[in-house]
Amino acid sequence: MTKPRKSDGKSKSPPEVGAEAQPGASEDKPVRLLSGGNPQIAKADGDAPVQAYIAAMPGWQRDIGSWLDSLIVRNVPNVRKAVKWNSPFYGIEGQGWFLGVHTFTHYVKVAFFLGTSLRPVPPGASKGKDTRYIDIREGDKLDEEQMATWVKQAAALPGWVP
Repeated sequence: MTKPRKSDGKSKSPPEVGAEAQPGASEDKPVRLLSGGNPQIAKADGDAPVQAYIAAMPGWQRDIGSWLDSLIVRNVPNVRKAVKWNSPFYGIEGQGWFLGVHTFTHYVKVAFFLGTSLRPVPPGASKGKDTRYIDIREGDKLDEEQMATWVKQAAALPGWVP
């Protein structure tokens, strides 16, 4: 006769209101979506947390995240990845970060930290004097050649070091 298993004392509480389990999330820890649909992923270095972020991006934004990630990897073979401040970061070891991604309700924001040094300069202005943005909205025609050019230029510059 076997004894019944004791509970470990941990209850599985339901996800927060409005939060859904996302692809890439475990059943025990669904990824919480912050305002605007930005996935809440713990700070960590490496490809795994970036892939978890991308998998948790809602709807069409996930396709943009996957497209950006593969474009960056193809064009910067020695790219370093991390999730910081609930956003994927891309950089070069010893040089700092050159690009960040953030999910919003109606667009995915790509930040080039030294964007004013890129040619042509990306169109989105920033409060920071060097940063420039690209906002990608659902249905936008993606200019892979231009994005690859910006990514390669950005990776060749000294990066941002927080």
